[in-house]
Amino acid sequence: MDDLRGKICVFTGSRQGARSDYAEAARRLGRGLVERGYGLVYGGGNVGLMGVIADTVLEMNGHVTGVIPDVLVTKEVAHRGLTNLRVVNSMHERKAVMAELSGGFIAMPGGIGTMEELFEVLSWAQLGIHNKPCGLLNARGYYQPLSIFLDHAVTEDFLKPKHRALLLLEDEPETLLDRMEELISVRGGRHFDAAKT
Repeated sequence: MDDLRGKICVFTGSRQGARSDYAEAARRLGRGLVERGYGLVYGGGNVGLMGVIADTVLEMNGHVTGVIPDVLVTKEVAHRGLTNLRVVNSMHERKAVMAELSGGFIAMPGGIGTMEELFEVLSWAQLGIHNKPCGLLNARGYYQPLSIFLDHAVTEDFLKPKHRALLLLEDEPETLLDRMEELISVRGGRHFDAAKT
């Protein structure tokens, strides 16, 4: 599991959202990761959709690495049952470690933190700091407004079409994983260099 292609980072909420469909999408994604032989890298929490996907992977005897800043260990109720829990010094270090460990990134529904994590790794892809795939799991159409906004940014010439194309969008976990695997296989996962961020 030390191969970059062996782990996928999932950004998602510390809340479960208003609909049970979001938790079911997290469970399906977790099952899909294990069935395809991928480990999970995530924010290390035991709450919300973070906890749902981690527990699903663990229940299937999958590998889960959580990365959490020490100041959030109590606040986010750090998951103590993980394969590997890495406690780091800051949010910046958390994101750098997650990027280092992962061969690709998926954002599930979430709030400000999820958006911030997604857009940071997406901007790193735009800048060529890594070439790992970035995807949105559009459960219940959650990310449709964001997709429309990014298309608007292209229309208004604030975003190049080739950079817009860096972000995959799929409604079903299985389809998103299919597309991620294709890109991981082709690109090979250039090593992430935190010094360039």
